[in-house]
Amino acid sequence: MYRERPSLVPGAVLWRSSGVSEEAELRVLPDGCMDLLWTEGTLLVAGPDAEAFVTKVSAGASFTGLRFAPGTAPAMLRVPAAELRNQRVPLADLWPAAEVRRLTDRVRQADSVAAGLEEIAGERLDGVDPLVREVAALLDGGASVTATAATLGLGERRLHRLSLTAFGYGPKTLARILRLGRALELARSGRTFADVAATTGYADQAHLAREVRSLAGVPLSDLVS
Repeated sequence: MYRERPSLVPGAVLWRSSGVSEEAELRVLPDGCMDLLWTEGTLLVAGPDAEAFVTKVSAGASFTGLRFAPGTAPAMLRVPAAELRNQRVPLADLWPAAEVRRLTDRVRQADSVAAGLEEIAGERLDGVDPLVREVAALLDGGASVTATAATLGLGERRLHRLSLTAFGYGPKTLARILRLGRALELARSGRTFADVAATTGYADQAHLAREVRSLAGVPLSDLVS
């Protein structure tokens, strides 16, 4: 069972996955986000995925996560997103072990794991560069990389460096991933794939199919069903 809700942390989402009765394959699609995770008493960080992350989940496993808005997690972690691309790492690999042990105890003693994760993030998430939020908003709105750079008064090289630090990959990859999210949302609402392709800026339905296969690893029909 999967559930999610808006978090008290601005722009973030709290989610929980549990109730798997037997070992199963889990496919996590790239979305431009990073997560702070709790599973089996351990704090983990899910870095930004450039393609689908596929893993085996054991029977009875449960996860609680705080999914940060694109570009915001590095402001809490104090680690460039590119260093965590396509990785799942213990928080203790990024922060001093003694501090992580203290935070782990806080989560255990909190009213809920979700509340504990929010407390950790709320205390440390500050100083997010407004430029990062603007980059994400423009690209998610369908702006090209060139147009985004021009709108924000940035050179494309500076935009690329900023994107690597904040999102984990360059702006072209981020734009592709955000467009995939928009396309999937429309497809799941019942729109035809041809309509989805035209609405979200793909050249045609075949282009949409290639991009979905490249980023998600499976056909769009599998994701919709």
